[in-house]
Amino acid sequence: MSELGIVYALLGAAVAVLLSGTGSAIGVGIAGQAASGVVTEDPSKFAKVLIIQLLPGTQGLYGLLIGFITLSKIGVLGGGLADLSVQTGLLILAACLPIGVVGLLSAIAQGKTAAAAIGIVAKKPDQFGKAMLFPAMVETYAILALLISFLAVSGIQV
Repeated sequence: MSELGIVYALLGAAVAVLLSGTGSAIGVGIAGQAASGVVTEDPSKFAKVLIIQLLPGTQGLYGLLIGFITLSKIGVLGGGLADLSVQTGLLILAACLPIGVVGLLSAIAQGKTAAAAIGIVAKKPDQFGKAMLFPAMVETYAILALLISFLAVSGIQV
């Protein structure tokens, strides 16, 4: 067994979780600042702005999912460690990069978009559905990155 192969694969799982989780924390924080301001002025809008604030948190969940799939694939969860070559470990690392990098960047962008959408709800609460569409559009790219990371990790022979 190549210890270096396992290290690269574990690094891939860590990158997926750490980067997407960091992006989600930043994005949810950005949206939370806007939501707090709205709730200060009108507490009745709490539920609507909370839903919008939570949207950037999905990227962290996507990274966590890829992290769990990766750990399971290499045997860290529920079994003995797989015998990974350096090349296979690097392939797994590369497969985890899309959700890590896109998760980081899209969650931050989604947090900014969610903050703007919260501004819409602050002035026109009846436009909640339309306001939700703006941050949801950013979600599309996080889902695409999740899909490619999932397919890539799943397709690597261990």
